[in-house]
Amino acid sequence: MAGLAGSWSPQQVAAGLRSELESEPLSVEAAAVDAEPVTVSHQAIYDWIYARPKGELRRLAEQQVALRTGRTSRRPRPAGPVVKRVRIAAMTSIDERPAEVADRRVPGHWEGDLLIGKAGRTAMGTLVERTSRYLIPVPLPAGKDSQGLKDALLTVAGDLPGHLFRSLTWDCGTEMAAHAAFTLATDVKVYFAHPHSPWERGTNENTNRWLREYFPKGTDIPADPDYLWAVAREINGRPRKILDWKKPAEVFAGLLTSKIASTG
Repeated sequence: MAGLAGSWSPQQVAAGLRSELESEPLSVEAAAVDAEPVTVSHQAIYDWIYARPKGELRRLAEQQVALRTGRTSRRPRPAGPVVKRVRIAAMTSIDERPAEVADRRVPGHWEGDLLIGKAGRTAMGTLVERTSRYLIPVPLPAGKDSQGLKDALLTVAGDLPGHLFRSLTWDCGTEMAAHAAFTLATDVKVYFAHPHSPWERGTNENTNRWLREYFPKGTDIPADPDYLWAVAREINGRPRKILDWKKPAEVFAGLLTSKIASTG
């Protein structure tokens, strides 16, 4: 229940329970009969959720003790008009990324975008490291301002060791118009995805969908860094199947300590 209330998926809950049971010693009674620890499958959790009486699923969802999306079926995507993007000067296409950048085995390569609030008045930047899937929230008190984003990214770059901020792949929004100044100050190359191609930043897009559970469309995005980091810590604390059920926070911490050990 605690995992579901913390917005974990049924798969993450099942994996977390399995990890806890494997780390706990068997009781004297269980050891005597050579008993195996009893686990719960993610399918059993799904069955439990959907077996609730009519109306209870909505109540559980309101209490954040249901599926993270709160939905019982897929929503069709509405077909809307295509918005033209303004061309940014001196853009380097994602097609020009070196093989190392596309290889998730090499840490320090990030994907980024904005999460936009109500009527475009507020926004936050979202950075996700491709190897660990670790999220860094970027407060933007001035909203979609390119200079404000550049300064915020400079702060992030200053807080990270060089081996963990090698490149950045961004959406082609005009908020990144000051990318050349950012690269000049940090030596971090910025690559731009193709228009209307969110799959080219798939890790970041998935993370933004999870962030929308906390900041639904049509609501303002807070600029309080403590609040944004509280949300990020919850997301970074979810075990991921793609990480062999490790947590992004654990993997990212390992990347930090391994470099320190190798250079120390």
